[in-house]
Amino acid sequence: MKTILLPLVDDDSATGAIETTFLIAQRFGSYIEGLFVRAPLPVVSHGPVPPHFLGQYRDFWDQNAERARRRFAAFMNERNVPFREIAVRSDQPTAWWREQEGERDAVVGSYGRLFRLIVICRTPPEVAPDWMGACEAALFYSGRPVVVSSGRVPETVGETVVVAWNGSTETARTLALGWPILRGARSIHVLSVSGASGGMVAGPSGEEVAAHMAREGLNATARTVPAKGRSAGTALLAEAHALGADLLVKGAFTRSRLQQMIFGGTTRQILAEADIPVLIAH
Repeated sequence: MKTILLPLVDDDSATGAIETTFLIAQRFGSYIEGLFVRAPLPVVSHGPVPPHFLGQYRDFWDQNAERARRRFAAFMNERNVPFREIAVRSDQPTAWWREQEGERDAVVGSYGRLFRLIVICRTPPEVAPDWMGACEAALFYSGRPVVVSSGRVPETVGETVVVAWNGSTETARTLALGWPILRGARSIHVLSVSGASGGMVAGPSGEEVAAHMAREGLNATARTVPAKGRSAGTALLAEAHALGADLLVKGAFTRSRLQQMIFGGTTRQILAEADIPVLIAH
């Protein structure tokens, strides 16, 4: 996890995402790249674009980019994180800032392929209601694991980990991609939910997963909890809170995105409601 991409918008909720990124970077001595994506000029089908509109449009994005940059830079300066280009090697966290123009989702999905980890900030609907678009682009098009920040500023990340095990290929892949973080955990709870819609699929048991983790030297235990009328997402979040978890690990979209958009699903519920960082992959 030596390189981390952090797409940002201009909002106070970004502080939680920056802190989450920094805590992970401290563990690995990572290069953190803050990214701001400016929207391209809208296409107007009838006649030329009025000059005053162009000026206002550029001013809007200039101001948003500058505020996001200042927030990012102020945080890194407070933590004594130096700004260094990626070619400058370091065993301590370093930072850089990049601005690009384009469709945000496409940029995050494509440019994110260069990094070992992407951190996505869950923003309030009134600020950036399409944050899920950037998250899904990172999941489906970057080939990289994603950490979704809840917006809350965490004190630790990855010390007490809950693995939302449902037997799926997606969760197995998430465990593989997130292994560097798991290796540093003090305790790992492999948690399964029985009797819930969207819960388990055919696959290995949580006990088997925990046994294989223990063989790798991780402090892992397994537990299955009954749904008791709750959705799988509600049960997982409640148990993670009770265990004092500071990171939830989950495979993303075992059911298709279309199914989850129509019927709801565990992935969307957890991403929308979790108050701790969530490590996901597809």
